Amino acid sequence: MNKSLSPWRFCIAPMMDWTARHCRFFHRLLSRHARLYTEMVTTGALIHGDVPRHLDFNAEEHPVALQLGGSEPDDLAHCARLAERWGYEEVNLNCGCPSERVQRGAFGACLMAEPLLVRDCVKAMADAVAIPVTVKHRIGIDRVDTYGFVRDFVGTVAEGGARVFIVHARSAWLKGLSPKENREVPPLRYEFARRLKADFPDCTIVLNGGIADAAAVDDALAGLDGVMIGRYAYHEPWFLAQADQRWFGDDHAVPTREDVVQAMREYAVAAMAAGTPLRAVTRHMLGLYQGLPGARAWRRMLSDNLRLAQGDAQLISEAAGQVRAPRLAA
Repeated sequence: MNKSLSPWRFCIAPMMDWTARHCRFFHRLLSRHARLYTEMVTTGALIHGDVPRHLDFNAEEHPVALQLGGSEPDDLAHCARLAERWGYEEVNLNCGCPSERVQRGAFGACLMAEPLLVRDCVKAMADAVAIPVTVKHRIGIDRVDTYGFVRDFVGTVAEGGARVFIVHARSAWLKGLSPKENREVPPLRYEFARRLKADFPDCTIVLNGGIADAAAVDDALAGLDGVMIGRYAYHEPWFLAQADQRWFGDDHAVPTREDVVQAMREYAVAAMAAGTPLRAVTRHMLGLYQGLPGARAWRRMLSDNLRLAQGDAQLISEAAGQVRAPRLAA
């Protein structure tokens, strides 16, 4: 890999209920270099809950970042120390989630209304750890989506020590839209991310939102430091298999889907031996054969309650056998 490329050149977004450790292991099989993110973990869950359950991960997942949800500087600093201690390469502050549940916790996108507080949160974390402290945010909240709003937000937060900003290029409408609608209804404004790069050339600006093909990644990388792919990468994971060669200049052999199936079967055996249900592994793999003949049978077999309850990882290979001519399509 070209060492001059940004570590944030190609990232997989933090997604609640999706980017769990089993999903991240699966994605890592497809790309050696994509930067992976955990689901958002709240500071309360780490301070008062089961830390190993939330923070443990597989060594193969590196580089991997922990995304935190919170708004108390001291709590965030404590959790950033935990992230560093557990071996994460980065700690990311969520300033983009619009859900009402997150708003009730006084974090997520609603924090964009309090840039001074976010600055203080970032400073507390940056002072506590040596790993990068980054921020994922929207371009505005509710109908306040002028460029000046997000410019001032980034400028203020940068004073706290943040140098990496992951820009979901939509506003978050905190009232009247569901989280799903907030990913679809507010218009995308990629030009805001480009203007941020022009105004803050020393900062790393990563574009997120609506990127769903290789050409869109190429276009973003022409003027920005990186891209972050969300649900498209989850539903169409084979998209990740081209990332290393196309965007990192790594000419190692691309794995076949059969390679991935075998590795995941072995992984599932080890996970089940540690007490993990087979479903917790297979549910993240449903899109592997998306678009190929037999993909529906693959998904059906990996979702079969009776077979999953038997806990036999051979199910993964049997399901792959339902896909016709996978070698030709790999």
